Amino acid sequence: MRVLHIVTGLASGGAERQLQLLLRHLPPHQQCEVLALTNPGTVAAALRADGFTVHHLDMRGNRDLGALPRLVRLVRTGRYDLVHTHLYRAQLYGRLAARLAGVRAVVSTEHSLHAGVIEGRPVTRSVKGLYLAAERLGTTTVAVSRQVAQTLHAWGVPPTRVELIPNGIDAARFRRPDGERATARHRLRAELGLPEGSWVIGGIGRLVPGKRFGVLLEALAALDPDARLVLIGEGPERAALDRRAAELGVRERLVLTGERDDVPELLTALDVLAAPSTEETFGLGVLEGLAAGLPVRHSACPALDELPPSAAPQARRIPSEPAAYATALRELRHLTDRTAGPLPHPPAVGHYDIVRVAADLGALYDRLARA
Repeated sequence: MRVLHIVTGLASGGAERQLQLLLRHLPPHQQCEVLALTNPGTVAAALRADGFTVHHLDMRGNRDLGALPRLVRLVRTGRYDLVHTHLYRAQLYGRLAARLAGVRAVVSTEHSLHAGVIEGRPVTRSVKGLYLAAERLGTTTVAVSRQVAQTLHAWGVPPTRVELIPNGIDAARFRRPDGERATARHRLRAELGLPEGSWVIGGIGRLVPGKRFGVLLEALAALDPDARLVLIGEGPERAALDRRAAELGVRERLVLTGERDDVPELLTALDVLAAPSTEETFGLGVLEGLAAGLPVRHSACPALDELPPSAAPQARRIPSEPAAYATALRELRHLTDRTAGPLPHPPAVGHYDIVRVAADLGALYDRLARA
């Protein structure tokens, strides 16, 4: 089976990294290629290193209609059995191109959808109208959480056209022997400039307003001076976070790592993961923290909301407010033995293991291809 994944871009974002992870674990009889409409960034390079063909359409903007005939030709020439689109612009152009090229099975994954927000931007009447028109050109829309599925249903997408397949986590990458973990922790703390004996809070995600990392800066200012905050990710809010940290007098206690592809290793340097975002459609960073054996304090994680509390006992949901995080982190520090090893993997990590998730997606491909 030949499958083409069409994605808006391949910079290092959650949807792009999830695509990379899925491609590594889909069944071998499903031969996948990837096309980026624009911005073939770090994930494109990583996919090529993994041996995948990556095409670049060089689309010049949302209204570059001239890109559509090029996209149709590429899909038709590739003789793909199934097209799978990711992210809003790729969903619009990719579904239409696939239909014009004669592809019968067209799947789209909805990675980031709330009632009034899609991919961090407000949903206008025209945006919603285009989205629903494009959705009808597809065969199936994959929702990464029950919350996303419910939003799709509320928008009028029939339940029969929605398949719930969550994001996945490469649990194996987070497992390491105690000695190896201790060595990585010591090396990375030195690399990041974290003082010996400091208590380190971490956050994962793009530096954008929706992640609410400013809440953690405010909380940091209320904690003991040896507490440090490490934010793993890059984005347009970097300069604003820098300025706010300086205003709060905690700039020397903040570490901004930038974009990294060694997140499992970086997490060994942390003592706790904090996630104050209230706009998550899945909560991948929370799952990564749990897989790394960290206690987690979060404000939204649909992935955990769908499981019983016993699936992640080391995770606790708290309000996305500086005082709430300061209190929770202070309490957690008193309970934490910093010389102890990582916490055991909770059941939630196994539930969202990428091996299981990719098998479910592969089964969907086979079913649609036979239809």
